[in-house]
This record gives sequence, C-alpha cells and structure tokens, in this order.
Amino acid sequence: MKDIRWKQRFQNFEKAYLLLEQSTSIKSLTDIERAGLIQFFEMSFELAWKLIKDFLQEEGFAINSPKDAFKQAFQSELIKDGHVWIDAIGDRNLTVHTYDEQTAIEVEKKIKQKYYPALRQLYTLFKGKVDG
Repeated sequence: MKDIRWKQRFQNFEKAYLLLEQSTSIKSLTDIERAGLIQFFEMSFELAWKLIKDFLQEEGFAINSPKDAFKQAFQSELIKDGHVWIDAIGDRNLTVHTYDEQTAIEVEKKIKQKYYPALRQLYTLFKGKVDG
C-alpha cells in the first residue's frame, strides 16, 4: 500500500489537536496552561493548513501558502467558514511574535470560541476520510 502524505500529516495533526482539545476543556486557565493552549493551537493550526495543502495537492491543486490552502479548502467544501481560518492566520502570527498577558487572554477566548470549533470540524472530516 502506498503511503499517502496527507494521511501521515493527519496523524501528526491528530496528536496536536487532541492536546488542544484537552486544554480547551479547562475552565479557568493558569498562565502556564494558557501558554500551553496557545502552543497547542499554534501546532494544530500549522499542521491543519499543511494537511489541507497535502490533501489538495493530491487532488491536483497548486497550494503555496496557508491563505491559498484555506481559500481552496473553502471552495472544495473541506471547511465551512473561510473567514475564521484567515482570521486565525493573523492571530497565530500574533501569538508567535509576542507575549503579553492581555493578548494571551484574548487569543485564548478566540481559540476556544472560534478556532477550536473550526479545527474540530476539520478533524472530524479528515478522521472520517482516514477511517472510511
């Protein structure tokens, strides 16, 4: 059986996603837990766009950036809300380059309310493709 790159990528995405899932269930995060949540989001997001890229490239699309990946994923109906993913690019870049407690608290809210549900939808879709 031929190894398919996106399926291998999914395995890594799944590990990061499940860590993010655990951290989103904590009601009141300490600073260290919040930093972990943000780190798990960063890893999940990075692997999510690369998973989408690998999958779409196998389908014949040319993908050169996260923005390309999310636009095509939306057009291909892999993701439901392209704007959420584009917003996540900006917030992910913000978390990588700075650490400020107020920014971290805002990012935590966005991750829990906006980005985690989008990642969950993507996880469920690809879990079905891998298992199906």
